[in-house]
Amino acid sequence: SLTPEQLEAVEMVCVERIQGAYPVESYAAALADAQKISSLRAVFGEKYPDPVRVVAVSKHPIKEMLSNPQDAMWNDYSVEFCGGTHLTNTKEAEAFCLLSEEGIAKGIRRIIFVTKDDAKKAIAEAEVFHSKLVAASALKGEELEAQVKILTQELLTATISAIKKMEFRTFVDDLTKQVVAYKKERLSNISGEVIEKAVELAGSSSEKKIVLRFDFGVEGKVAKQVITGFCKKVKDKALMLVTADVDSDKYMIVAGAPKGLDIDCKAWAAAATEGAGGKGGGKKDMAQFQVMGVSSIDSVLEKAKQF
Repeated sequence: SLTPEQLEAVEMVCVERIQGAYPVESYAAALADAQKISSLRAVFGEKYPDPVRVVAVSKHPIKEMLSNPQDAMWNDYSVEFCGGTHLTNTKEAEAFCLLSEEGIAKGIRRIIFVTKDDAKKAIAEAEVFHSKLVAASALKGEELEAQVKILTQELLTATISAIKKMEFRTFVDDLTKQVVAYKKERLSNISGEVIEKAVELAGSSSEKKIVLRFDFGVEGKVAKQVITGFCKKVKDKALMLVTADVDSDKYMIVAGAPKGLDIDCKAWAAAATEGAGGKGGGKKDMAQFQVMGVSSIDSVLEKAKQF
């Protein structure tokens, strides 16, 4: 496939030729004479009529080329055998946008592009998307995470220059790295926040079993840190922590009890998730289950409180 630099060069050549207003001329010439033009492009093995129709995108007439066919100057122009044209001058294309390129046979690449209003629309769409990227780069944390999800989907379906799409994809990847770093930092700090919330809830409750929903995704390591930290601070109560990952439509339940407290956490978690399709296991002092479908989380929380 072509490199981004090669694609950009192709697009720039086309744009320059459109802006240069090159005439598109056709001329019926003797086949033998036309075949001598140094820059001629023809399909290998194709049989052409005699005379043959020659088309050139050039400010030099085809007759001039025929009079001096080996002049290296013709290499700067498109000269080929062609049965038809759509323009009389390159300026009629008005604008150009290279959308994609693909291989159609060994050593042959196909370029898909648009001109005129479709090209102008694609160029404008790229400008709007770039503005969104710039605006997103000023965001942080959850706001950036939400915007990156939107931009990623928009970029997949955007009808814009292939070069711009590659450039924007790199930009989005950089923003995604920022989101990943934020989530990693947040997870490293969140266990203390959840422990504090659970201890506070335990202090205001007369129940022996505390049920807390605090969403930080399905992160088993963090959940276990919370249970361990809670049990060190609260010796007379067990904790069931419920945390959801709404994007992936699943949630996790982790239940734990301090040593000496006679509460079967595995039975507790199994009873809470009964009928919800929960999968997991554990021991009496700590158990972990995962459930697909966040819609069932309220009923699971209620069962957990009634156990």
